[in-house]
Amino acid sequence: MSSLLAVRGVNRTFGSGPSAVHALRDVTFEVEPGTMVAVVGRSGSGKTTLLNVIGGLDRPDSGSVVVDGQEVTGLDEDGLSRLRRDKVSYVFQTFGLIPVLSAAENVGVPLRLAKAEPRERERRVRLLLELVGLSDHAEQRPGELSGGQQQRVAIARALAASPRLLVADEPTGQLDAETGLSVMALLRGVVESEGVTAVVATHDPVMMELADRVIRIGDGRVQP
Repeated sequence: MSSLLAVRGVNRTFGSGPSAVHALRDVTFEVEPGTMVAVVGRSGSGKTTLLNVIGGLDRPDSGSVVVDGQEVTGLDEDGLSRLRRDKVSYVFQTFGLIPVLSAAENVGVPLRLAKAEPRERERRVRLLLELVGLSDHAEQRPGELSGGQQQRVAIARALAASPRLLVADEPTGQLDAETGLSVMALLRGVVESEGVTAVVATHDPVMMELADRVIRIGDGRVQP
C-alpha cells in the first residue's frame, strides 16, 4: 500500500550558532492511508514543529514532505493555501472557533471557502454535527458550549472539506480526563468512518493505545 504521508530526511533548526535549537534532525517515516498515528514525546521534543512542517505551516531547512502524492516542501504560498483547503486540516489544542458564529456556521466555514452549493453545505454540516454528537447544539455559539463540545465542533469543522490528512496538536490538552477520552475515541471513530488519515501529537497514554502506530520523538529525532 502506498503511503498517504511520507516524511524524508527532514531537518529544522531555529536560530544559529551556539544558541541554535535543532527542533528536527533527519526525521523520516511514512504513514499508510486510513490510519491514526500518535506522535509522542516530551515538551520541546519537536512534536509541534513536525506537525507544522507536515501541514505546510512551517518549512524545513532540508528534506521533503509528501502528502497524497504532492510534495509540500516545494509549494509556494498559493499552493500551500490550496493544500490546507483541499487535503490537510488541523485540530488545535485551543479549538480556534469563531466566537460570533454558531456551531453549524463554524463547521460550514471551510465549505463556504470551497464555494460548496448551499444545500450540499447544509447536508454536510448536519452529517458532521451528528457524527460528533452535537446535532442538538447546532445553533449554539462557542461560548455556550463546554470545552469538550467546542473541540468536537473543531473536529467537525476540520472534516468539513473531506481532507485526506487530519493533523491534531494535543487535541485533548485543555480537557479533563473523561472529556479527553471521549474526544480521543471520537477521533478514532472518525478515522474509520471518514477514511481519513490522522497524525496526532499527544502526551496521553490512552491516545497511544487507540492509535494504529506510535512514533516517538526525542531531541528532534525519531526514537527506535
